[in-house]
Amino acid sequence: MTGADIDAPSGAPRFDGRRGRWVGASVPRREDPRLLSGHGRFVDDIQLSGMLHAGFVRSTVAHGRITELDLSTTREVEGVVAAYAAADLGLGDIVALLDRPPEEFVPTAMPILARGKVRFVGEPVALIVARDPYLVEDGIEAAVVTYESFGAIVSEESAFAEDAPLVHEEAAGNVLLDVSMFDTPGVDAAFEAAGSGQGCVVDVVTRSGRQNALPLETRGVVASWDDRDEQLLVQTCTQVPHQVRTVLARSLRLPERAVRVTVPDMGGGFGQKCVVGREEIAVAAAARLLARPVKWIEDRREALTAGFLAREQRYRTRAAFDPEGRITALDVDVVCDMGAYSCYPFTAGIEPLMAAAEMPSVYQVPAYRVRARAITSNKAPTAPYRGVSRPQYVLAIERVMERAARELGIDPVEIRRRNVITEFPYTGVNLVTYDPGTYRESLDLAEATLRDEGWYEVREQAAAEGRHIGIGYCCFSERTGYGSEAFAKRKMKVVPGFDISEIRMDLTGSVVVTSGTMNHGQSHETTFAQIVADRLGVHVDKVKLRQGDTERIAYGWGTFASRSVTIGGSAVSVAAGRLGELLCTIAAHLLETRPDNVRLDGDGGVVQIDDPARRLSFEDIADVAYLRSHLLPKDVEPTLSATASFDVAGDGTFSNATHAVVVEADPGTGGVKILRYACVEDCGVVIHPQVVDGQCRGGIAQGIAGALFEEVTYADNGEPSAASFIDYLVPTATEIPDISVSHLETPCAFTENGAKGAGEGGTIGAPAAVLNAINDALRHTGVELDATPVHPRAVLAALDGAGQSQIPPRKEASTRS
Repeated sequence: MTGADIDAPSGAPRFDGRRGRWVGASVPRREDPRLLSGHGRFVDDIQLSGMLHAGFVRSTVAHGRITELDLSTTREVEGVVAAYAAADLGLGDIVALLDRPPEEFVPTAMPILARGKVRFVGEPVALIVARDPYLVEDGIEAAVVTYESFGAIVSEESAFAEDAPLVHEEAAGNVLLDVSMFDTPGVDAAFEAAGSGQGCVVDVVTRSGRQNALPLETRGVVASWDDRDEQLLVQTCTQVPHQVRTVLARSLRLPERAVRVTVPDMGGGFGQKCVVGREEIAVAAAARLLARPVKWIEDRREALTAGFLAREQRYRTRAAFDPEGRITALDVDVVCDMGAYSCYPFTAGIEPLMAAAEMPSVYQVPAYRVRARAITSNKAPTAPYRGVSRPQYVLAIERVMERAARELGIDPVEIRRRNVITEFPYTGVNLVTYDPGTYRESLDLAEATLRDEGWYEVREQAAAEGRHIGIGYCCFSERTGYGSEAFAKRKMKVVPGFDISEIRMDLTGSVVVTSGTMNHGQSHETTFAQIVADRLGVHVDKVKLRQGDTERIAYGWGTFASRSVTIGGSAVSVAAGRLGELLCTIAAHLLETRPDNVRLDGDGGVVQIDDPARRLSFEDIADVAYLRSHLLPKDVEPTLSATASFDVAGDGTFSNATHAVVVEADPGTGGVKILRYACVEDCGVVIHPQVVDGQCRGGIAQGIAGALFEEVTYADNGEPSAASFIDYLVPTATEIPDISVSHLETPCAFTENGAKGAGEGGTIGAPAAVLNAINDALRHTGVELDATPVHPRAVLAALDGAGQSQIPPRKEASTRS
């Protein structure tokens, strides 16, 4: 893709007649001067007069009953201002609900502070408030808590055991969700035919390790009560400020007008911050009781052990293929370990329901059956994390494709070509309609990239030299712009979807636009300004975005699931369009001509079509609107503002990509080095190419982390293994390769700007592509790995046993389309 580029020396983007002046240009990011010069303002930068600091006494056992909680000594510690147990705060629980029958879904109440029972190591038991963070730690150490310990549930096997203790008494068998879907006709017949010699049946069990989203900025909150406004001001790093306001108000039993949530700059979220945590509610309650500002900043140990986690899933995927390598049926069993509680508002169903609904991915699957379960365990709760089950179900279906290719003697790329969706719109067996994309084209281009660069020859030469190089691919789609209709299909009681924007022009012709989305690294200040600048025909510097304040718009659903540009950006575009119509209406009246005889001129004004010499600048129009309103048309109010909402009907829009990876396995250490990483992606119209490339590369880095490094494990007693970066292995720049990103473009027909989402795609494809490349490198050993992260010991074990199994030679495609 080529967009507008930057002219020297002026720095103004060249006009691109196809895309418009601003959209499609990698203009300098508006956020950079502030953030790169150290002038960003994050939660921990906030200092208020008389501010106190908070911390939490946290459970040291994974599963047990609190038999004693004595805070009397804590309250006597010098500098401690208050110490609260659950009964002292009297807060309402957080309860996330699905509109499903009891046999399908069991809700769990998550108390703000544990009452009676604790369910994971790190669960907050008491809140300590003191003059500074060090005194808080002294107060925490003085607290006396004793427990009666129960057996801990730390695995699928222990959750399903006949004598397993129950994490929640109401959740029989430790199951929170159990849903069977899409048992379409023909599943059993397809397996019978494939198993009788007419093709093949593959059975793959894939697993993924538990991960932390690991935003650079940990969670934090500063809460203060304003007597004058009779309002609780909560400044926090959340992806969905209105949602936090709603839960805060309900938990504290306040009207929503009495709660204002604002978000300063935020250092990453990745989904972990799109759910409501307990800590910000407890801190807000303390601030109200004490009538003083209170700050809590999560430390890294808390973030790793007690913050929301994700990803721990197991798939048993059976697939039937005909002799030509075309899939005829899919039968899947999904189990997701969701930890101790349901997150709000998505519930414990967020991961299994996502997997069940979208498992067929980019492939034409004629018959489908799936059972999806969420189990509860004595681990920190699960929240959405970049991709939400898609890295896992894509891993499962891509491993199926690799296994079938091997059994049928078909090239792995070719078997994908025979199965990917090529005609659009396509309604799948999962009743999801996929809008046009470039599934086949991205696969072809990714393969061509590696072939043209000679990697296939490098692999064969390496094998002759005793080196272990492998090539792997992953094809996938990413549903983006989930509207309320798509979320409602999950039967959520709280249904996200729409977004609202307001735009207002001042006397100088500059505009301020508000959005319910929430920037936490995606460059909204730049990309939304580009959208507005094109729609109104003004310089991008005349547009200012305001986000992260519940007082500015009635309601908004924040930023998650790649929805910002697709839904938030569309709302912004519609609002800008309505403001443009208002400007034209006023200009037509002032020019004494018909409304259909004027248009925006693309240079900050309105021109008369049949006489272009007659023109009014936006400043001219604003002067009348605000300072000489008696000259306005009778039915036009004295303001230059417009509001719009936007929701995506139907199933949303689908970005797509293919990732191609070359790896080398080290026979001495079992380590895996990525030699080449190529991404071919299609996210519709690219608003800002540099930003999209950054999203791709950042997502791929997180996907590589899940494939090779990051994992939280637990001892039998429920103690988490990773309390610091010594134990939780985070890749550095040394482990992440250079990543090339190529763009295809299929504009979306039902977003205002033609864009599809780009936030999660990189993460989705990386685990499968890396694992497939590793298995290709280990092909001669007879070993196939089906779990992530891939540990060096597993690679070493495979290489040590090389030659014990006979593996058919690689089958290469004879032609490439």
